[in-house]
Amino acid sequence: MAAAAVPGYSPGFKKPPAMLRLKRKRQRRSELPTTAAAAAAAAAAAPSACGAAPRPPPARRNPFSCLDNAPRTAKPRERGRRELRAGGGPSAAPFWQDLHLPVLIPNIPSSPRNEFPADWSIKTRLLFMSSQPFTWAEHLKAQEEAQGFAQHCRATETNLPQCVQEPKMSTELRCAFQQSLIYWLHPSLPWLQLFPRIGAERKIAGKASPWSQDEALQQVLMSEWSVSFTSLYNLLKAKLCPYFYVCTYQFTVLFRAAGLAGSDVITAVISPTTRGLREAMRSEGIEFSLPLVEESRIRKRKNSEMNMETEVVHSPEVGKSTEDGEEPPPTDDDEESFSWLEEMGVQDKVKKTDAISIKLHKEKNEVQMDHKPESVALVKGTNTFTLLNFLINCKSLVAATGPQAGLPPTLLSPIAFRGATMQTLKARSINAKARARLSYKDIFSLEIIGPVTPHSLHSLTMLLKSAQRGAFSAILYSHEPTAVFNIGLDDASTALNKEAVCKDLSKCGLHPKTLDQLSQFSTLGKSSIRFLEMKDYVYTWKS
Repeated sequence: MAAAAVPGYSPGFKKPPAMLRLKRKRQRRSELPTTAAAAAAAAAAAPSACGAAPRPPPARRNPFSCLDNAPRTAKPRERGRRELRAGGGPSAAPFWQDLHLPVLIPNIPSSPRNEFPADWSIKTRLLFMSSQPFTWAEHLKAQEEAQGFAQHCRATETNLPQCVQEPKMSTELRCAFQQSLIYWLHPSLPWLQLFPRIGAERKIAGKASPWSQDEALQQVLMSEWSVSFTSLYNLLKAKLCPYFYVCTYQFTVLFRAAGLAGSDVITAVISPTTRGLREAMRSEGIEFSLPLVEESRIRKRKNSEMNMETEVVHSPEVGKSTEDGEEPPPTDDDEESFSWLEEMGVQDKVKKTDAISIKLHKEKNEVQMDHKPESVALVKGTNTFTLLNFLINCKSLVAATGPQAGLPPTLLSPIAFRGATMQTLKARSINAKARARLSYKDIFSLEIIGPVTPHSLHSLTMLLKSAQRGAFSAILYSHEPTAVFNIGLDDASTALNKEAVCKDLSKCGLHPKTLDQLSQFSTLGKSSIRFLEMKDYVYTWKS
C-alpha cells in the first residue's frame, strides 16, 4: 500500500514489458563492434557543420511506467482537423483530411447521365463540395424560413432557371432550400435521437425514458403510434403519400405507393430479417419473396446447366447423362457407413438421420442469412395491408429490455400525417483550403445531417444544379441496413406509363422531376450511391 503513494508508480511493475525491451536493446548494443560504437559516440559528441550545439541524448523513459499511461502526441489527421476548425490558411491542413472519405469507393464511375438513379437508402450525412461558395444556404431570414415551411405544406412546385446569377440574393432559391430540408417524424422526443434505431443503444443509454417501467404509458405510446402508422398507410393507398419508413430496433420497412420503383402495386421491403420473423409472417398469411435468395438460386441453376451442357458435349458417355431436372440415383454411402457398426454389434445404439435433422440441414442456409442483406423480404399488393396489421400487433416490434425498451418504432415520411412532427435536416457550410499543385485553392462545402430520404436528396441536387452552375460533387453516407432497398423488383413493369404515374401521384407532395426519378426501375441492386458528381450539368456516380 505504501508503494501506491510513490509518484510515477504504476501497477504494471509486476510484468514490465518496457524493462524487457530495454534489456534486449542493451544486449544488441553490447554486441556491436567497438569501432562502430566509438564512431557513433564520436558523431554524437562532435558539433555539427553549421556550428550548432550537439543534440542532447533522448530522455530515458521510466521502464516501470505503464505503457497506456505514456503521453501520446496528436495524430496528424487530428492536428489537421484542429487547424481546419481554427481557420484554414496556406499553412493549414488540406481540406480533404476532414471529409471522412468512405474507404470502399469504386474507381470506375458510371457513364455520364442527365439524371442519377433513385437511391432508396436513407442517408445519414451528405457532404456537397464545389468551387462556388454556398453562402446562399447560410443565415436564412425569418420570412424565407416561414415561406419555405408554407411551400412544403402546400406542396408548391419551385422551378429555378438552369443557372442562378446571384444565388445569395435569390429569395426563391433560399426558400426552396428550406423546403427541401423538411421531413415528418413520429414519435417526437426532443431529448432522444430517433434515427437510426438499429445499433442506437449507446446514444439512447442514459437518457430519460419514463415509459420503460410504466406499462400504462407504453400502451398509450403504442396506441398513438398505431394511429399514426395506419394514417400513413391510408395516405399511401390513396396516393397522397409517396413512401414512408418504419424504423425498429431490429429492422427497417420501406412502404412505397403504387407506381414507384417500376411497380404498379403497393410494395413493402423489409431488411434485415430473421428466420423467426419470416416464420411469423408466414403464419399470419403474409405472402412474400426473398429476391436476393431467388436471384442466387437462378444464377446457380444457370451455372449448373451451363456446366452440365459442357460436360455432356465433352463426355464420351453421352447416353448415360441424366435428364434435366432429374435427381441422380441414390447411393449406398449412408448404408455402408453403418456396416462397421454392425460388425461391432452397436448399430442399434446409433440413430440414423431422422426427418427433423434433414429439415434442420435444409434450413441451415436460411438461418445463416439472418441479419444480412440477403435476408431482405419483399411484400406486394394486398399483403402489405396484412403486414400493417402484423406489425401493429407484433410484440417483438418493440424492445423489451435495454435503452430502447418500450419505445415505439420511428416513422419517417416526406409528407404530414396524423400525430407527426415537422423536423428539418441540419445544414452548415464550411470554407477551407485544398492543395492544388504548388498552391492552395478555395474549396466550399455544404454539410447536411439527418435522415435524408430519397426525395430530399433529389431536391437538393436540383437546387445545387442551378446555384453551383452545374458543377459540384457529393459524398453520401448511407444507413447500411437500408442500402439493400435498391434491389430490383422481380416482376416490375418496364413499360410503366410515366405520364399516368405522375398524374396519379400528382398530389403526393413531390416535385414532378423527383416523382419521375422515383418511378424508375431500381438499378443499384443491394448497393447505394456513395459518390455523386456533376460536371457541365451531367451526372456521374459511384456505388
